[in-house]
Amino acid sequence: MTTGTWPAIGTEPREWTSRIDPGHLDVWQRHRTERPYGAAVPAFIADLQVRLAPETLAEELRASAEIIRFDAEMAVLPVPMPAILLRSESASSSQIERLTSNARNIAIAELDLASKQNSELIVANVRAMQRALDAGPRITGTTILDTHEALLGHSDPDIVGAWRTEQVWIGGSDISPHGAEFIPPHADRVPELIDDLVAFAGRNDLPVLAQASLVHAQFETIHPFLDGNGRTGRAIMHTLLRGSGLTRHSTVPVSSGLLRDTTRYFDALTAYREGDPDQIVVQASKAAFAAVVNGRQLAADMTAWRETARESLVARSDSAAWPLIDLIVRQPVVNADRVAAELGIGVRAARNALDRLTDAGVLTLVTTARRDRIWQAPAVLEAMDDFARRAGRRAHG
Repeated sequence: MTTGTWPAIGTEPREWTSRIDPGHLDVWQRHRTERPYGAAVPAFIADLQVRLAPETLAEELRASAEIIRFDAEMAVLPVPMPAILLRSESASSSQIERLTSNARNIAIAELDLASKQNSELIVANVRAMQRALDAGPRITGTTILDTHEALLGHSDPDIVGAWRTEQVWIGGSDISPHGAEFIPPHADRVPELIDDLVAFAGRNDLPVLAQASLVHAQFETIHPFLDGNGRTGRAIMHTLLRGSGLTRHSTVPVSSGLLRDTTRYFDALTAYREGDPDQIVVQASKAAFAAVVNGRQLAADMTAWRETARESLVARSDSAAWPLIDLIVRQPVVNADRVAAELGIGVRAARNALDRLTDAGVLTLVTTARRDRIWQAPAVLEAMDDFARRAGRRAHG
């Protein structure tokens, strides 16, 4: 499928200075780490002519049209799908990095209660995705740094705020980059490569989804951070999609589509580095189709739950229990303080609304200790977990 016009990355020898006491290495390890390693030298792409295969462009065009339709559909639903899809995309992107958690634990982490580490990292990814969406119409160096800071500023603050100054590598040994599956460019090349990437992202002569896919692949090749590159790279794809107007209201959970077959996704990144830009565009396009199908099912489940909840509730028209139903759709685990803050009511009124929905069978009281009482909506959590299961199910054929 490759057109042969996209440059493959080169390599350059770099000396390795080990931080490990040589006495802790065996003879073979010492000999190996004394040799230079080959760091990637990506091409500059800002001014390259992008020539994709006709079938790639056709796939991208169909996927883009489907994204536009999906975005318009989500905007008119009675449930807050933008917030739901943002969380779903963040969880799927995290799962690609093998950071998994169920919907309940993620929701608890969003309450700032004691929660599991993976859940907290996924919630941080939600913040990073939102930061990327709010960044404005164009990707900049500051956009990328801000997104990365939102992702890891709390859990790993020492590595945010600047490009990496150390060599990183993927696979192989922790001792040195020798024998790694992929060795990104040396740190001294990162700033100019990022400037070039930003220039490429600012072009307006390319199909948007294809451009976002190539930006992502180049970003992953540069690997400008010590950690969080994958999640940051997938987040800034949405900066382009939103900035171009391809999405206006919701986040299309592309990562949930990529999650269906991560082997093909990673193979496409490898192919990009070997000079084939088509595969990553095709994989992103297919992922968008899968994400739309999955997202529509999630929207149908959420809309049905809201309708059932409203039919089950018997309350005055001015009761806080009615708007609480809509809050529960996007925040399926709550406590009285969160409800009071979100709905702009007192804590006592919040508890009354929670009790009404509990009596109606909509919510379940999870903890009984008065100071730590939280409520959850089992059916909403199940719908979110079902979305995640569908996303992680490999497509056949």
